[in-house]
Amino acid sequence: MASELRIEKLKTALIGPIDLRLGAGECVAISGPSGAGKSLFLRAVADLDPNDGEVFLGDRPRSACPAPDWRRAVALVPAESGWWADIVADHFSGGRPDPALLSALGLPDDAASWTVARLSTGERHRLAIARAIALGPQALLLDEPTAALDPAATEAVEKLIRKLLGDGIAVLLVTHAAEQAERLGARRLRLENGRLAGPAGAS
Repeated sequence: MASELRIEKLKTALIGPIDLRLGAGECVAISGPSGAGKSLFLRAVADLDPNDGEVFLGDRPRSACPAPDWRRAVALVPAESGWWADIVADHFSGGRPDPALLSALGLPDDAASWTVARLSTGERHRLAIARAIALGPQALLLDEPTAALDPAATEAVEKLIRKLLGDGIAVLLVTHAAEQAERLGARRLRLENGRLAGPAGAS
C-alpha cells in the first residue's frame, strides 16, 4: 500500500531537528557539503542510530513498529553496503532475487550465484539496491545510489527508481548530481550544518 513518509523533529547529537514530508510516490533529493550530515540523516530515519523525534509511514509511527519490520518498510541502501555471507543469493529471502529485478538493474540471472568477493563496486551497489527492493518497502532511502556506476548502469537504476515512484513508493535520496534530481523529478533540498536549509542552491 502506498503511504507518505513523515519526519517530525528528527534529531541526533549531530543533526536536526528536521521536519520533512514525502508523499506516496514522491522523490526528494538531498544535497549539501561533505560532513553536513546527509548520511546520518538517512540512518536516523531508518532508526540505525540513536535519535529523537518521530517518523511516520502513513499513520503508523516508527515507535510502534519493531525495528526489523520498520527497516523492511523503510529500506536504506547506504553508500557502502554490508555483506555477511559468501554468496549473493544468501542475502535474499528465499535464496534467490527476482530475475526481472536483476535484469532491470543490468545484471544477469546468474548474479545470484556469484560470490560477494568477485563483485565489482558497481555490481555490489546494484545488488544492494536489489536486496532492498526485494524487501517490498513502502519508502526507500538511497545514499548516492549511482556514484559508483557507469552511465548505462546509472540509467538502469534511475529507470527503476522512476518505476518505484510510479508504484507509489516514496524515495528519499542523497545525491550531489543536480541533473539526476531533475531526471527523477525530485523536490530538491539542501542539508547544511545538520539542518535542512531549503531548496538546493538557495542561500
